[in-house]
Amino acid sequence: MTTVITGASRGIGAALAAQYSAAGEEVIGTSRSAGTDATLDVTDPQSHSNFAATLKGRPLDLLICNAGVYLDRGDDLQTGFGADLWAQSFATNVTGVFLTVQSLLDNLRAAQAPKIAIIASQMGSSTNAPGGSYIYRASKAAAINLGRNLAVDLKSDGIAVGIYHPGWVRTDMGGASGDITAEDSARGLVNRIAALDLAHSGAFETWDGRAHPF
Repeated sequence: MTTVITGASRGIGAALAAQYSAAGEEVIGTSRSAGTDATLDVTDPQSHSNFAATLKGRPLDLLICNAGVYLDRGDDLQTGFGADLWAQSFATNVTGVFLTVQSLLDNLRAAQAPKIAIIASQMGSSTNAPGGSYIYRASKAAAINLGRNLAVDLKSDGIAVGIYHPGWVRTDMGGASGDITAEDSARGLVNRIAALDLAHSGAFETWDGRAHPF
């Protein structure tokens, strides 16, 4: 099985890459800079074209869209949340997911039972909306919506799409107060992705197997 993981240089992405590699899978981890198997800036269309060219003709069994940013942490409603942060966040967390899927569609379609996993967040839930972090929450809500619609359009291609809340993880993004380690999160996500099929495509689940409200 061949797996591509974006944002694999650290945190959840690195933990996922390690677990799939330990299971004997072929893993191609990407990041914006050196330190992974391939360079991919998910915000840059040319970078996507270059990366896709390296995989031309190769079936891709699993695409994990994990790359993400959280740029508005702690911003104040009256003075923060600048337009530049909105643009950068959506470019990575939403457009970046779409461009990754779009550029690797031929590879996914060439596989036997291909899957796409979108690492979203409970902070994108419209049902659970406690306020604050407006940019990150909005971008993750958009990523969830994107995954739901991709699930519909890709079903005829036999591509299952899963959307996941990875938990509150102790990473650079999640902070030191997180509930679980990146390894715990990755272990749960691997199990969720293994269980993903077309019948459950478009579902939003937590890392430990609970249905999450949209």
